Amino acid sequence: MITRSTLEGVRLGVNAERDVRTILHADMDAFFAAVEARDDPAIADRPVVVGADPRGGRGRGVVAACNYEARKSGIHSAMPISEAYRRCPDAVYLRPRMRLYAEISERIMAILEGYTELVEKLSIDEAFLDVTGSAQLFGDGESIARQIKEQVWKQERLTVSVGVAPNKFLAKLASDLEKPDGLVVVAPGREREFLDPLPVERLWGVGPKTAGQLHGLGIHTIGDIAEFPLDRLERHLGHGHAEHLKKLAVGEDDRPVEAGHERKQISRETTFLTDTEDRDYVGRTLLALTEEVAARLRRRGLAARTVTIKLRLAPFDTLTRRKTVEADLTTTEAIYPVALKLLEAADPRDRPIRLIGVGVANLHEHASESQLGLFDDNRVADVMDEISDKYGHSALRRARLLDEDADDESD
Repeated sequence: MITRSTLEGVRLGVNAERDVRTILHADMDAFFAAVEARDDPAIADRPVVVGADPRGGRGRGVVAACNYEARKSGIHSAMPISEAYRRCPDAVYLRPRMRLYAEISERIMAILEGYTELVEKLSIDEAFLDVTGSAQLFGDGESIARQIKEQVWKQERLTVSVGVAPNKFLAKLASDLEKPDGLVVVAPGREREFLDPLPVERLWGVGPKTAGQLHGLGIHTIGDIAEFPLDRLERHLGHGHAEHLKKLAVGEDDRPVEAGHERKQISRETTFLTDTEDRDYVGRTLLALTEEVAARLRRRGLAARTVTIKLRLAPFDTLTRRKTVEADLTTTEAIYPVALKLLEAADPRDRPIRLIGVGVANLHEHASESQLGLFDDNRVADVMDEISDKYGHSALRRARLLDEDADDESD
């Protein structure tokens, strides 16, 4: 059985082939909660939950992140905040500080980009790196991983777990195996040694239902899948799913690291404290969310061509609508009318609304235009951004938003 002592910082084999890729998966440890504990050492040893206000167990919304102490109580991300409170009422419950997390994330991503241009940002706290061509400058994959961990700790006082492997699947699996502050290296030729003892639930595409089917066939480990006849597996799971699992079970994954992959969408959503039938209130909330999405677009120097809205109706039905336009969208004034029309088209109007969200996609670089007049939408947006950056997001609000009171949940 593979244990911490055999894996932590130990290389499973050596890279004997020059054309074999070296892929890293860097994953911050309990990122939001770790930032909060770093900034307030008094809570470092306590359960910390970042997310919606639990409101004494009556809150709506979910856990955005929690530290490892909170996980001992069974709390995990995406858990309803009311359930988290029931499990651990004595935890420290904090609202997310998304702007701070985003700033720290940008600095950490800059560290990663110092080792290779091939960085694929998966989310605010994790990324893939292809460091195959970086060996002459920085050493092998394990050496680069250690340098990254040391640099992130020195600069941010945060820990990152890193998996090093010949492909993305193995690297991501390795990074998750020894959290927090882990380093697991899987070198070519030792994939089966690494994978075989692990439970089937570790494979992408194996949820509770599939796991139950596999267990019924006597399949409990990844090694069991690797040895199981494909034709028999296909009879139970179908050709595509069976073939997918068989490839992963022997460590096959040829997907490239795609630099810039994170620029798929920028979105913002919120869950109301109580289900609402007040459509004007929903419209004001949509406007507030659009403000934030547009500001994030401009901070990244991007423009969008596609607008998406999301509605969750009580109890759990979710509706989405999207529209692509020809013009570049960078401001609230450009995005909001499109979003509002989508909302009006999607809204059944006879059911209360629980959640509203807006996003933009089809993103691309957007050159700034410095010669615009003072009251051009872009110039007004720039001034608003400057004020918000200096004095906070609530310092300058549109008149229509002054009485809004939605409960933010995600970013």
